[in-house]
Amino acid sequence: MTKSPDGRIRVMRIIARMNVGGPAVQVSGLMRSFDQTKFEQVLVTGYCAEDESDYLETVATDIQAIRIDGLGRSISVGGDLKAFIKIVKEIRTFKPDVIHTHTAKAGVIGRVASIISRHPSIRIHTYHGHLLHGYFGTFKTGIVIFIERTLGHYTTHLLAVGKQVMNDLLSAGIGGAKKFSVMPPGLHIDALPSRKDACAELDLDPSKTYCAFIGRITQIKRPDRFLDVVGQVKKSGSDVHFIVAGAGGLLDYCKERVTREALPVTFLGWREDIETVLAACDMVVLTSDNEGTPLSLIQAGMAHLPIVSTSVGSVREIAINGQTGILTDLSVNAIADAVVTLGDEVALRKKMGDAAHIYTMQRYSVARLVKDHQDLYLQLFSDRAKS
Repeated sequence: MTKSPDGRIRVMRIIARMNVGGPAVQVSGLMRSFDQTKFEQVLVTGYCAEDESDYLETVATDIQAIRIDGLGRSISVGGDLKAFIKIVKEIRTFKPDVIHTHTAKAGVIGRVASIISRHPSIRIHTYHGHLLHGYFGTFKTGIVIFIERTLGHYTTHLLAVGKQVMNDLLSAGIGGAKKFSVMPPGLHIDALPSRKDACAELDLDPSKTYCAFIGRITQIKRPDRFLDVVGQVKKSGSDVHFIVAGAGGLLDYCKERVTREALPVTFLGWREDIETVLAACDMVVLTSDNEGTPLSLIQAGMAHLPIVSTSVGSVREIAINGQTGILTDLSVNAIADAVVTLGDEVALRKKMGDAAHIYTMQRYSVARLVKDHQDLYLQLFSDRAKS
């Protein structure tokens, strides 16, 4: 392989959509911080759905992208085919040395487009999670596994955001140990405002104890379980109040149920100022059936907040049960008991929150994420050049 005329390695990143969430934060960090003297980057992405907030429009407004219709969340034969043809053209025009795909749909369309383009790119795919549990029935999951196994043969290197995610994929016969490595997330949060100012901004009572649910309000996140937990905490007599920072297809269901059951929940909608939300909170809860490496929990730790979370996916890698938070099984009672415990014990919250800050700051910086990616690209490029 040869570099571009100016000597830089050309990198094309392909992601289905840049909706507010973990993958968009990771991709933005990489686009901003790569060494421009060594790498030339281009970002290819689709459009967000109406019920999603576009990270490129609300937060990462400094990042340019090639937008492609049909590459977003929804799946349609016509739209996907048009997106595929467009990506093939972009590959042939840009002639990338590295094609790095992120998220499931982009991983399929982008890697197939790379193969069809016949341009000899290094292919890398990052699993920010996986679709093996909690998304589809047995038949559809089998199709997903077959597709990923097949594409794995044509991918130079595979990355997973956590060890558990990687192990799940390997157990399903996707990729191989020699092709896989773990690439933990890297992120940055700005200085937090005071609790008083944050509560004033969000119209919250600073004297209350707040537990936040942050993220997409979709089935895999189990907002129904979250509301069951809220109901159980309320029944226990605890004065913990809950806030929801996010949106999604189940938002209306949640609002209707909160009103009907008179649950102590305040909805904030999508918030670009995550620091404000965290500054107003005392803890963060996650009730998902499945996760990759949830950035909301890393952000909570960086903000000195303990977490309560179901022990799924790679959560165990970003939180230490009993030290930086409380990890539970999927039962409502277990999650609710953990919330009540942290709600009642201020000293325990502070101890766990401080431990979470140290743990996350040491492991999840953007600088580390960028260096690890650059080193990987350079190594793979060098290996390809020698072969």
